[in-house]
Amino acid sequence: MQAITLLSEQPLDAVAALAHCTDAGHGAADLFIGRVRDRNQGRDVRAVSYDMHQALCKRVFDAICDEAHGRWGHSLRLWLAHRSGRLEVGEASVIAAASSPHRDEAFLACRYLVEQMKHRAPIWKQEHYVDGDSEWVQGHALCQHG
Repeated sequence: MQAITLLSEQPLDAVAALAHCTDAGHGAADLFIGRVRDRNQGRDVRAVSYDMHQALCKRVFDAICDEAHGRWGHSLRLWLAHRSGRLEVGEASVIAAASSPHRDEAFLACRYLVEQMKHRAPIWKQEHYVDGDSEWVQGHALCQHG
């Protein structure tokens, strides 16, 4: 299996992602870990809750991996996983990994997995703040906050 896509309420496993992205013919492996941070847009964050439409999310993840194979080659080994439920600061919410014979394809494919997932997957994020408030927030492909 060249691509593994997972949706889980359990902690995500970066070691398993890299193990999947191991191939004797691959000289490059790229790993992205998205973690819950303690501050967002000027507010102190205590935790984040993710809700998702599981069946549709799985289809979207699989389609994204198929597209990456079409763009950068079928020898790519890919891993895309997202966590659901409540996550505390520091916990991994998403892991994407890609391996290929050369570094450029691995970098591009891994970034493609993350950016496409952020744009297309039916995943909703609620931030829980230190002051007791909470808010549903919109995801962004590339946030640049001052």
